[in-house]
Amino acid sequence: MPRKSFAALVLALSPVAVGSPAPAEVTTRTDAGFSVGLSAETPADQATVWKALIAPGKWWSGEHTYSGDAANLYMDAQATGCFCEKLPRPADASPEQRMGSVEHMHVVYADPQRGVLRMVGALGPLQGEGLHGTLTITLKPVEGGTRIEWDYVVGGYMRMKSEQIAPMVDKVLGEQLQRLVALLAVPQK
Repeated sequence: MPRKSFAALVLALSPVAVGSPAPAEVTTRTDAGFSVGLSAETPADQATVWKALIAPGKWWSGEHTYSGDAANLYMDAQATGCFCEKLPRPADASPEQRMGSVEHMHVVYADPQRGVLRMVGALGPLQGEGLHGTLTITLKPVEGGTRIEWDYVVGGYMRMKSEQIAPMVDKVLGEQLQRLVALLAVPQK
């Protein structure tokens, strides 16, 4: 699959028919970086949300993967673990060629009892820049379910302008949160 620009991927997004999360927001933006805050509520309990959260292959959009297939995503939700993607060996590759891989983010803090997952990494096209990103996902019990909060902070050197890329990151992460909430609307096994 040829590498697409982040803007082209954003334009290719189609709305997901689920209850909308609270509006996402670029909470800060400077020349050195930006932060994005998102939240949504689900009637699922915290343990169910955690189980779904750490299985990104079930809810992350294949449009925002390197392989084009979310089934290639996996997460080892413990410190030093990985939110990674397998890149299948091309059909015409020699049998000796190894499968490729991508580390989207690196797990630095995972506490299912407190409902906190923190990962570091520059997602998508941000990965090719001199950036550091930290995504903190917090699950909070609320009346009738769980509130899911995402806080993604990105800083460092980037050749693109933050006022252009921050809203795109906001939109793409918002889509992923919508997809997680939609998955949680279906009874989990």
